[in-house]
Amino acid sequence: MDKEQNQNLDDKIEKESENEKSSSQDNEKILQKSDEEGEKLEVKSNEEKILELEDKLARTFAEMENQRRRFEKEKDEAFEYGGFSFAKEALSLIDNLERSKQILKSDQKLKDTDALVKTLEHLDIISKDLISIFSKNNINPIESLNKRLDPNFHQAMMEIEDNEKEPGTIIQEIQKGFTIKDRLLRPSLVGVSKKSKDKDQKNEENKQNSDNK
Repeated sequence: MDKEQNQNLDDKIEKESENEKSSSQDNEKILQKSDEEGEKLEVKSNEEKILELEDKLARTFAEMENQRRRFEKEKDEAFEYGGFSFAKEALSLIDNLERSKQILKSDQKLKDTDALVKTLEHLDIISKDLISIFSKNNINPIESLNKRLDPNFHQAMMEIEDNEKEPGTIIQEIQKGFTIKDRLLRPSLVGVSKKSKDKDQKNEENKQNSDNK
């Protein structure tokens, strides 16, 4: 009887030992698996960091390239159009010469005198020299007379009745316009043609104006 109890006790101890061993092995597997997953997470985290750094680096290079292009464009424009303001102000010289010519021509005391003729000749020479200097610097006058009105280059200041010209044709240049290379320096101020009204139209408009009053 004692022998049988001892045997059962030994079996029980052995079984518990096997269970403990099995449990220990399971724990080792769990720990090993946990370590492997941790290593994977760490590797993944490092890869994500590398990808983030690569993305930031690419964005930085793109921004630097954009800034370089903007700088190059601004530099080119400054070189090409750096004298824009100066050129625009210098046009007043031509305007003043033209005004002086008109004032002299309208002076009754100087009319038909040799002094007027010579003075106008000198002013014309100065005006042509100025335009020549402007042209050498890519500042050119806009052709206006007998041209169709172009809002990109002309500014209509008045309408003038003229049945010989197509409506919208420039028949008077009030102030000459200029371009600098491919840019508008200032528009030409012009007068454009329009069809003259017949008597019936004028009478009808006068009647309407009278009724409105």
